Amino acid sequence: MKAFLPLFAALLALGGCGGDESAAPRVADVRTVRAERAGRVAEAPAVRYAGTVHARYETDLAFRVGGRVQSRTAEVGTRVRAGEVLATLDPRDYALDAAAARAQLAAAEAEAKLARADIERFRALRAQNFISQAELDRRQALADAAQARVQALRAEASRLGNQQAYTRLTAPHAGVVTAIAFEAGQVIAAGQPLAQLARSGETEVRIDVPENGLDALRAARALDVRLWSVPGKVYRGRLRELAPMADPATRTYRARISLVEPDDAVRLGMTATVEVRGSAAPSLTVPQSALFRVNGRPQLWVVDPATRKVAARSVELGELKADRAEIRAGLAAGEWIVTAGVHKIAPGQEVRLVESRP
Repeated sequence: MKAFLPLFAALLALGGCGGDESAAPRVADVRTVRAERAGRVAEAPAVRYAGTVHARYETDLAFRVGGRVQSRTAEVGTRVRAGEVLATLDPRDYALDAAAARAQLAAAEAEAKLARADIERFRALRAQNFISQAELDRRQALADAAQARVQALRAEASRLGNQQAYTRLTAPHAGVVTAIAFEAGQVIAAGQPLAQLARSGETEVRIDVPENGLDALRAARALDVRLWSVPGKVYRGRLRELAPMADPATRTYRARISLVEPDDAVRLGMTATVEVRGSAAPSLTVPQSALFRVNGRPQLWVVDPATRKVAARSVELGELKADRAEIRAGLAAGEWIVTAGVHKIAPGQEVRLVESRP
């Protein structure tokens, strides 16, 4: 019996230790998070788009009649004047058609002249009552028909004469030939695109803009254009046209940026970069990683600097810019917000802040 007394005392001591552990104070759960002090920025970061230099007017050229190409005087890169001949078709068939039309017109004019002379004689006979009024009316109808045929053949002769002139492909305006799609001896159809002519004068840069960049492009304070071939030179741009529909393949919108004061260094086909500088109106932005949603509404964790505890707050979002989001309402400048780890904390939780730079 004496041997079991020490063992019993030891068990009682262990039981007493367990009761003291439950009564010990608990350590607070303080979670380390990244945070940022909200502040207004005067200008959104610039966005750059790659593009190429084009003429404002690029015209596809084609013959208005078909036939075999007899000659071609233009090459890609050739500068032409308005009215200059670029290519010709074999004109012999059109010349024969025009000659035949002129011959038919001459014959019709002779018949009409004879009909006019006849009607004068028949009027004299009718005045002497040698023929009836019905016969005079019939002769008058024949004379009118002869004159109408003259007018129809005159129009046909003019049309065939124009077709003969259409065997020459001329430049509608001064410019440079940017594409050629035919050779001498080739048989082509009427209206088939054969060349492209870039009109001299205004030049522009064409870029493709994603849908989240349209508002920034429309409200841009300035558009700066830089050419890779002319480092250090900045050209002022102006938004001239923005496509109303996205390209079905790339899902981007084609924008045309006119160069306000281009110089001789700007050439067609050059690679350019368009920098879109935002509005100067101050805006409050936060990292998109700071946002989470509750019942579909965007929220932020706002940190109380006195207690270092977080509270969820609903905010109204504006434009999304790169990796940041504009806050229109619900947050004041100078408040601390959690920017990382937002899904691992709960309301009222105490946090330890690690500042992150915006």
